[in-house]
Amino acid sequence: MTPGDIYIVAMPASSGREQAGTRPAIVVQATQFERQLPTVPIVPLTSQLAAQSFPGTFVVHPDTENGLTTTSVVLAFQLRAIDKRRLQWRIGQLGHRT
Repeated sequence: MTPGDIYIVAMPASSGREQAGTRPAIVVQATQFERQLPTVPIVPLTSQLAAQSFPGTFVVHPDTENGLTTTSVVLAFQLRAIDKRRLQWRIGQLGHRT
């Protein structure tokens, strides 16, 4: 697991405004902490392109490197730590260009 990896994650439902459900998310944890911590900080993605109107978002288009199947909005303002067991599988890596 390295920063920029994109995983499918299972985010629990909430009664608040946090993102939930099974969705792609970007790992933002430094590699040296992977073995020391039971959680991992992630930034969720959404296919709802209207989310671009929020501050702290940017668009990522699907490509062979990132493994996404649809244009997605990165919800940087929704940064959160999740239990590593919620990481289901790696689909790709965020490239230097988005």
